[in-house]
Amino acid sequence: MDLWRSPLALPPRSVARPAGQVNPGVTAPAWRAILRTGMGTHGRSESWFPAPAIQATGALHLCGAVALAFPGGDWRWIAGTLVANHAVLFAGCLVPRSRLLGPNLVRLPADAAARGEVALTFDDGPDPEVTPRVLDLLDRRRAAASFFCIGSRAAAHTGVVREIVARGHAVESHTQHHSHAFGWYGPKRLRREIAAAQDAIASAAGSAPIFFRAPDGVRNPMLDGALARFGLRYVSWRRRGLDAVDGNADRVLRRLVHRVQAGDVLMLHDGAAVRRQPSGPTVLRVLPRLLDALAERGLRSVTLRSAFGVAAAG
Repeated sequence: MDLWRSPLALPPRSVARPAGQVNPGVTAPAWRAILRTGMGTHGRSESWFPAPAIQATGALHLCGAVALAFPGGDWRWIAGTLVANHAVLFAGCLVPRSRLLGPNLVRLPADAAARGEVALTFDDGPDPEVTPRVLDLLDRRRAAASFFCIGSRAAAHTGVVREIVARGHAVESHTQHHSHAFGWYGPKRLRREIAAAQDAIASAAGSAPIFFRAPDGVRNPMLDGALARFGLRYVSWRRRGLDAVDGNADRVLRRLVHRVQAGDVLMLHDGAAVRRQPSGPTVLRVLPRLLDALAERGLRSVTLRSAFGVAAAG
């Protein structure tokens, strides 16, 4: 099996890593050195190859340029082909679970699923009011989760980030500013945004993120190469509750538990936006019922790091 392309495995992007480690927790000082050199977490850039769709796009552009150089080349056919190609790439950007633009983790490895594990993930935090209450609810059910934090918010609420880690959860990256234009950034701005988030979150949490989720699930065609530079793995979800936009806890719960299976990655929100919901943060009304529903099905939530066999960093 080609583990790199399997949605159920998390292979290394480079060789010569210690056994059992995908990308060990990197301390904040180490990350600052990494950011200065622009290299991967092992002192060099991670090996990376563009997804087949990106390679095909480059080949089409090259062939189009060659065809236009010869007499009789029909620019209309060439332009039409390139427009169709870009339409396909655009669709890949907007479909959160697509693997057209590169590997995309939507489920846990097979051995984690066999253990009855799922991964609860929370986006857009940390929030000084909502996140601690989410942590309390998780504690009561002895559940672990992964928090995809915004770098600027992590820097503003370092105490909350440290509490996430102290309670046995993992802190991952959701970019530095959560810009809705992130999917359309150029390569340099893309790298700056990811690097800033790595530095801010590493400083707050004590170790750098190893998983990444894009704002709104919109994937930049150049994102995979930028993630490889920082040793990050892209994660979307198998099920999401839409709790950030839907205040109806019953509907949110149904979206999450309908046909839920071991190995699923589930997404909720603990950011400032949910605090402003008219009936209070939907996540706080959904989470206890969700954890009960998972327990009834013999499922338990673990961090992504635990599911993929990465030692917790602290």
